[in-house]
Amino acid sequence: MQKPDTRTLDQFAEELDQIRSDAMSEVGEKDARYIRRLIGIQRSSEIIGRIVMVLGFISPALWVIGVGLLALAKILDNMEIGHNVMHGQYDWMNDPNINSRNFEWDIAGDGGSWKRYHNHEHHTYTNVIGKDRDFGYGTLRLSDDLPWKPKNRFQFLHYLGLSALFEWGVAYHEVAAERIFMGKRREVSSLPISRKALKDAFFKKAGRQIFKDYIFFPLLCWPVALQVLTGNFIANIIRNLWTSTIIFCGHFTEDIHTFQPAEIENETQGEWYYRQILGSSNLEGKKLFHILTGHLSCQTEHHLYPDVPAPHYPDMSIKVQAVCHKYGIPYNTGSLSKQYITVVQRILKYSSPKSIKA
Repeated sequence: MQKPDTRTLDQFAEELDQIRSDAMSEVGEKDARYIRRLIGIQRSSEIIGRIVMVLGFISPALWVIGVGLLALAKILDNMEIGHNVMHGQYDWMNDPNINSRNFEWDIAGDGGSWKRYHNHEHHTYTNVIGKDRDFGYGTLRLSDDLPWKPKNRFQFLHYLGLSALFEWGVAYHEVAAERIFMGKRREVSSLPISRKALKDAFFKKAGRQIFKDYIFFPLLCWPVALQVLTGNFIANIIRNLWTSTIIFCGHFTEDIHTFQPAEIENETQGEWYYRQILGSSNLEGKKLFHILTGHLSCQTEHHLYPDVPAPHYPDMSIKVQAVCHKYGIPYNTGSLSKQYITVVQRILKYSSPKSIKA
C-alpha cells in the first residue's frame, strides 16, 4: 500500500501521542491495586492448584481441576503479570518487587535475556527483516523476503513443536543468536554481558525451572510423585500452547507487513508508528479474554505503547482505530479463530518454494 506523506504521518503521530498522554494521565492507584490483586489471584491459583492436584488420588476430577488451576497461574504469571511488569509498565509504583529490574517470571527463559532482545530489538525493529529476531523465531519462514530452504517444507511441524515447548524457544532465543552452542560464532557481539555470563544465566534459570516442576514438587509429594510430575508437565504445555497462539496471532497473520532495513533509515516518529500498526494484529474478546492474553489481544496498542499499563489498551484501541480510519491506515483486528486460521495459512504458504518472488 502507498505510505502517507511525511506531513500526514506527522499529524498522525501527534494524535497517537495524545492518546498515550491521555492514558498516562489516568495511570495511578487503580492500576497498582489491579496488578497487586492479580498477583494475589495468580499465587492463590498456584497454591490451590498444587494442593488439589495432590488430592487427585481421591478423584481424577480433582487432579484435572488442580492441573487447570496451575495452568491458569502459569498463564497469568507469564502474560498479564510477567510480560507487562518486565516492560516497565509498573515501574512508576516504586515497588521493590513489581518492577522491570527485579521481577523474574515462572518460565525457563531468563528474564534479563528476554528483556535484552525483546524489549529493545523487537520493539525497536518490529518486522524489519534481519533485525527483528522475533520474526519467525529463527526457525520459521514467514515471508518471501527470506530465502526458501528445503527444511521449510516441514515448518508446520516445527511450529507445532515450538508452540508446545514455547518457553524453551524463548529461553534459547538470545543464546542461539550468539551461536553459543552451535553455528559459526559472530566475531563481534553487541551483548552488554559476556557470552559466558549469558550461557550461565541460561543454565541457571532452566535448571531452576526443571528442578522446581519436575524434581522438587514431585519428590515433596512422593506417594503421588508421578501424578504431580505429569500435572506439572501438562500445565506447562497448556501455558506454552496458549502463549504461542496469542503471540503468533498478534504478529504473523495474513495481512502483516514486513520491512527492509533501508526502509527505516532516518525514520520519523510517525513512520515508526505506521510500521508498528502494519506489523500488528489484534484479537477481539471480553475482559477476561484480554486478561488471559496479557492484553496482547491489543497487540497493536502494545507495539505503539509498550510501557503503558496494559489494562488501558482496550480503551486505547478504540481511539487508535478511529485515528487509523481517519488517515486511511489499515487496522488489523478479528476474532481469535479468524486470526489463527490466517496464521496457519501463512506458515503453510511460506513452507513452499512457490511463494518465492519472481
